[in-house]
Amino acid sequence: MQTLRLVAPLAGLALTLALGSCASVEFIRDTETSGRFKSTGMGVTILSLNVPKSAKNIAIENASDARQPNMVITKQTVFPYLGPVDWLLEIFSIRYARIEGTWGFEPEP
Repeated sequence: MQTLRLVAPLAGLALTLALGSCASVEFIRDTETSGRFKSTGMGVTILSLNVPKSAKNIAIENASDARQPNMVITKQTVFPYLGPVDWLLEIFSIRYARIEGTWGFEPEP
């Protein structure tokens, strides 16, 4: 019984840390030298500490790691977002971020 009391919180912490590192990136080519991208990230917040980083930073860093030229973010979404009471999510939350944008250079006409 004593072992179960120790294992349950550790298993929950391990699951939380594993969820905190989910990310993906997708590039769509529109021309030879340009296109669009979508990048997502998921992060865990525990007592204002983001593990491993904030979801938005994970998504941005994931897209920038592809080193595409002239990347411009056009849309950012973070879920959940509670507006003025968003501070409640600093106690404990799992957040999902998605950024979209363009990359490259449009060809000269």
